[in-house]
Amino acid sequence: MHRSDVEFQSEGQTCRGWLYRPEGEGPFPAVVLAGGWCYVRELVMPYYAEAFAQAGIAALVFDYRNLGVSDGDVRQHLDPWAQIRDYRNALSFLERLDDVDADRLGVWGISYSGGHALILGATDPRVKCLVSQIPVIDGYENMRRAHGSVGYRRLWRTILDDRALRYDKPGERLHVPHATADPAADLGTWPFPETYHTFKALKETEAPLYQNSSTVESVDLLLEYDVVPFTRRIYDVPSLVIVAEADDLTLWDLEIGAYNQIPTAKKKLVTLPHTTHMTLYSDQDKLRAAAGHATAWFTEHLLPGGAS
Repeated sequence: MHRSDVEFQSEGQTCRGWLYRPEGEGPFPAVVLAGGWCYVRELVMPYYAEAFAQAGIAALVFDYRNLGVSDGDVRQHLDPWAQIRDYRNALSFLERLDDVDADRLGVWGISYSGGHALILGATDPRVKCLVSQIPVIDGYENMRRAHGSVGYRRLWRTILDDRALRYDKPGERLHVPHATADPAADLGTWPFPETYHTFKALKETEAPLYQNSSTVESVDLLLEYDVVPFTRRIYDVPSLVIVAEADDLTLWDLEIGAYNQIPTAKKKLVTLPHTTHMTLYSDQDKLRAAAGHATAWFTEHLLPGGAS
């Protein structure tokens, strides 16, 4: 396996990432990986990319625009549709490489990008296989349930303050933490103390470019995000959905409901027992289990002699 620095253009700006190539000669199948809320490329994704490359599948891990080492003028701004376009441009980059088989491309996503992977499977015919882990399904329902009635009122007050600021002073905007240690006292987009502590530890150990912040407009856009209308379009793309038992961050009931809307017979649901949303980042055994399921799925459907 060999990892190299790469970059590609996405709507006039440069996205940067790592390309993991398997041993041997191509052309190889390839998978694109990108992260969830505020993630940078160092956050757990290299573990999955290494597992895919060791199985004979090239893997591209990249930072979206506005995050990490990629360009972008509005730092820490998370526009899900711009992120999906970054995924598409990553696919366009891969299909132009001599050692990549453009007819065997896949996408992998986790949390916010788990939803993106499902949308890409529905809207980009180049995607021949997908893995969606603990995906965000419905931003509006997710935020209402995660924050509760009183917290949701506070969230909306902040969004309206940001809208007013951006109208009165174009170019200025408010920011909100990804998570806080005391969600009852301090507003964060994802009001779970374990999220704050897990990502704090990851920043200290493996992802120094991670920032615990996004624009408030990012949350405004999250409230308009809904994957289900797209899952109904996945007719023939092998789709693996991995959920964590009793996940109350991105809501495993919504994840299972979205899985049930996928019409293709080429689908599989894996529920990881005794696992939470955040232990998929902090517990190496659970990380290995998820990576094993994802690797087996891509191996089956993208390598020669597989099911597809």
